[in-house]
Amino acid sequence: MKLYLAGPDVFRPDAASWAGQVRELCRAAGHEALIPQDDDIPATAAVIYRSNLQRIAAADAVLANLNPFRGDEPDSGTCVEIGYALALGKTVIAYADDLRPLRERLRAGGPGADGRWRDATGYAVEDFGLPLNLMLAVPLPLVQGGVAEALHELPQQGDPG
Repeated sequence: MKLYLAGPDVFRPDAASWAGQVRELCRAAGHEALIPQDDDIPATAAVIYRSNLQRIAAADAVLANLNPFRGDEPDSGTCVEIGYALALGKTVIAYADDLRPLRERLRAGGPGADGRWRDATGYAVEDFGLPLNLMLAVPLPLVQGGVAEALHELPQQGDPG
């Protein structure tokens, strides 16, 4: 299978090394990794956007890193990539280090007078016992760990998935 690797990993200080390790993990499992940073083209925002959408369309499945990025929530670009992949009918397997319920991860206070849990800024926190916003947690298989663990969740050849 061709696997698109969605996530903020392209921003890591060791992004090239990470990409090499992920390619090897995928290859060892019999898959090909499609990584956003693979282009050797002059990168404008529009070119990167179109290139990533083309890679997702060419992929058989998406492995998505939903670890918090620059805050408490997953990378917004990764969320767009997931939505696009789901709209195309692609298999998406998401992974994160911490899959505790959202209100625990955010250390939400509450319940308040209205019965709702609140984050540090006063916004209500979903209380469905899910580790992420329901728009991610409901449609996606969520795996605790990283790429290696997500690879184990992929449907096998001939498996209806």
